[in-house]
Amino acid sequence: MAFVRERKRIGDILLQQNAITEDQLNIALDKQKAMHQKLGTVLVELGFISERKMARVLQNQLGLDFVELNTKMISPEILNLVTDSLVLKKYVCMPFEFDQFDSKYLKVAFADPMDIFAIDDLSYITGMQITPAIATTADIMACIDKYYGNAETQAVADQYSREVAGQEEENAAAENSEAVENAPIVILVRKIIEQAVRMRASDIHIEPLESKIRVRYRVDGVLTDVGGYATNMLAAMTTRIKIIGGMDISEKRKPQDGRITYVVDRVEYDIRVSILPTVFGEKVVMRLTAKKNLTRDKKLLGFSPKELEIFDKIFANPNGIILVTGPTGSGKSTTLYTALSELNTSDVNIITVEDPVEANIDGINQVQVNVKADLTFASALRSILRQDPDIIMIGEIRDKETASIAVTASITGHLVVSTLHTNSAAASITRLADMGIESYLIADSTVGVIAQRLTRRLCTCKKARFATPEEKRLLEFKGDEELTIYDPVGCVQCNESGYLGRIGVYEMMPITPKLKSAIAAKSNTEELEKIALSEGMSTLRSSCARLVREGVTSINEMKRIVYVDEEDTEEENY
Repeated sequence: MAFVRERKRIGDILLQQNAITEDQLNIALDKQKAMHQKLGTVLVELGFISERKMARVLQNQLGLDFVELNTKMISPEILNLVTDSLVLKKYVCMPFEFDQFDSKYLKVAFADPMDIFAIDDLSYITGMQITPAIATTADIMACIDKYYGNAETQAVADQYSREVAGQEEENAAAENSEAVENAPIVILVRKIIEQAVRMRASDIHIEPLESKIRVRYRVDGVLTDVGGYATNMLAAMTTRIKIIGGMDISEKRKPQDGRITYVVDRVEYDIRVSILPTVFGEKVVMRLTAKKNLTRDKKLLGFSPKELEIFDKIFANPNGIILVTGPTGSGKSTTLYTALSELNTSDVNIITVEDPVEANIDGINQVQVNVKADLTFASALRSILRQDPDIIMIGEIRDKETASIAVTASITGHLVVSTLHTNSAAASITRLADMGIESYLIADSTVGVIAQRLTRRLCTCKKARFATPEEKRLLEFKGDEELTIYDPVGCVQCNESGYLGRIGVYEMMPITPKLKSAIAAKSNTEELEKIALSEGMSTLRSSCARLVREGVTSINEMKRIVYVDEEDTEEENY
């Protein structure tokens, strides 16, 4: 079906539908003249309207289809119609399927379906009539990156290789100052970061191997190989990353840490960079954090109703120590920032000491650890106690000195929240004792411990089946009736992995009078856990088993993130 062109302007439509005000439109039009951007982009950047709301308004007004591109499998035949992704990025559009009624028409998703110049150009390039549909800018850019991203980065890498052809490898490495000025390398690093963001990666690994440079992304906690480049590009890539990360480009023998702030699709990302010398060169790992994701609504963290009640009760304490524990990448920072954001009111003074500061929160005083300036967790804490704080957040308790100050602060009327690297909630108590803190002080100061992990959510393409008797036992399922569980399948939306996103798994241990007595009596981890279980605590394993029974995750994910001894299940638990 042909698209009937009407001389409508996006601003007039949004105004007519009361999606924006006339004042907002005038402000956006003035800014558009200065920025030379599309009006829709300017309105979103100013915060006057969200991408999705604007798409829905246009859909209702124009009668066009709204497309979720992440659910579409785009055929090679369509991709071959437009081989230059720069055209698609210029017009923010993506062809996705042929019209089922007339093969002369090509369906194309646009952020601005009224861009007549874009429609004309696409029609000329493809040799087909265009049927516009509507999608958000973020979805379109992610789709372009999914289908054209690897080709783009490889083209840039090939361009760089051609430019350095004829030079000896050591010369390419020595001329770092020239290499970083080389546009292809700048573009390549940018595209690697952008592609990682659009694939929902949490980490980027750039690894020098004997015969190539391997690039991998960690998506939903699992590393995925996304490409490789010639080894002679390593020096230029690492130098570029060092420059934007504020590191020393001349130092190649020592590990270095840096930090980059990067904006992708109008979302600001904080990137922590670690560079480590290896046998074949410097390995780079970049951890990506969207600042907006660190301060989310606590209801989105994956708590069950009971866990949410315990969480609120623990953080309602006016003083004491609250510990959040788990391995690296288990979501501890998100839990702490979420809690702090909720406690952040005008009548309390909140001070944090972190290494590094992961997100800036208005109204909270945040201190960055600086070992070179002798600003450690311990020295910063001593100064913080003279700043009249109500709530203190310590990024991590690493040593006896920091732990002692934290305990002292909590006993003298402050609420202290911090993290530890332990495997369970009960183990956190014995870890403090191992650091040299007296048991009676731990018992007196600690008010709650939360252990957590992140497990992958099953995508909607999941497949149901009945659990085997052994699986029912592992899942703590009582009764003889059938238990339905789900396995991953894989589809376009989840990139054939079977999983889409992650959810928190929690073990919450509020410190009750009975536990206080046991801690003061120097009980070990097993004894503390036994008491907590008798008082209703749900272990990480039990919490994860509940998610499997509810169809949120798979039993293989449960085995991956929590230790499952298939022979130690006690009969009385079932």
